[in-house]
Amino acid sequence: MSVCPLIDRFLMRLLGLMLCLLMVAPVQAVLEEGDEVPNYVHANITGIDLHGQDLSKSSIAGAVARDANFSDVDLHGTILTLSDLKGANLQGIDLTDTLADRVNFQKTDLRNAVLVNMIASGSSFAGSQIEGADFTFAVLDSDDQRNLCKIANGTNTKTGVNTRDSLECSVQSSGGYKPPMPES
Repeated sequence: MSVCPLIDRFLMRLLGLMLCLLMVAPVQAVLEEGDEVPNYVHANITGIDLHGQDLSKSSIAGAVARDANFSDVDLHGTILTLSDLKGANLQGIDLTDTLADRVNFQKTDLRNAVLVNMIASGSSFAGSQIEGADFTFAVLDSDDQRNLCKIANGTNTKTGVNTRDSLECSVQSSGGYKPPMPES
């Protein structure tokens, strides 16, 4: 056990952030001849049904996708910056290594979602369902983390990680890190 869990937590999040930034760097995708990469940048795709699709090579930045169905969609490594997903079904979605800063996740269904290494600073998760979601090493605003811990429960069916553990609820629920009192 480390002497300073707060520093360990910061270093792990920093490592996750660096890995995520490396993952979203420009990469040459290997596509078959004639294949097109889906592009939803600044698109209004409200209510669209993309259930089960592999959109890991797409871009959804700035899109309005309210009440859309992204259940079981592979979006790992995608950029979602400034998107509006309010009320969307994101159940079972893979958002590993995504850049999702300033995204509206309000009232979304994130049950059993994988949000590992996701950068979601400035995003809002108010009213979301997160049972079984895996937020391991996700970068969240402290208020979002605190509010998500109030409703966190379940274990992710894909990763086997407990939602409360992935949000580090036990660390922050006691008011954060407090150094031990020196022995007299």
